[in-house]
Amino acid sequence: MCLKMCACCVGLALIPLSLICILANALLLVPDGKTWSSDQLSLHVLLMAGFIGGGLMVLCPGIAAVLLGIKRCCGAGCCEHRYRVPPSIFSPAFGMLGAIYCLLVSRAGLRIGPKCLMNGKWDYHFRESWGAYLSNRTQWNLCEEPPNVVLWNVTLFSVLVAAACLEIVLCGIQLVNATIGVICGDCRKKVGSAH
Repeated sequence: MCLKMCACCVGLALIPLSLICILANALLLVPDGKTWSSDQLSLHVLLMAGFIGGGLMVLCPGIAAVLLGIKRCCGAGCCEHRYRVPPSIFSPAFGMLGAIYCLLVSRAGLRIGPKCLMNGKWDYHFRESWGAYLSNRTQWNLCEEPPNVVLWNVTLFSVLVAAACLEIVLCGIQLVNATIGVICGDCRKKVGSAH
């Protein structure tokens, strides 16, 4: 398979994943569909890992990979050239860092649980459970405000974890693909070359 075609396919997969991360992070900011003050939201939501890490930091390499695949795989003899080192290697590495950031923050958000009002106090009431609250759904109703915040956070942070894992894999594939492209050039021979 043409290395540039692989880059294009990876880019086309990364773009929707990054948009999913941005959307999930935006929804985390409005639990139960309402706005809350920043001191009533979890730190893991405010770190914007889905927007910045899994979103923008992955969207840029995704677009770059698609453009690289389109630009380099069209035209006579274009695939004889090797990838350019800075954009082709650093771009997926940058995206991988963003996806790892998203994964780490989202996993911590799942483990610690949301910040919510319980017994008149805003706090991380599930912090000491080390994630055990995830399997005990009867505890989820103990949060008085925001309503259904535990389900909201668990669902959206789980989406971010899954998307970030896929992004890490895809950025890793593109990093290997780009490294091979830099070292060996593309797999297609120059059109019209002598046999």
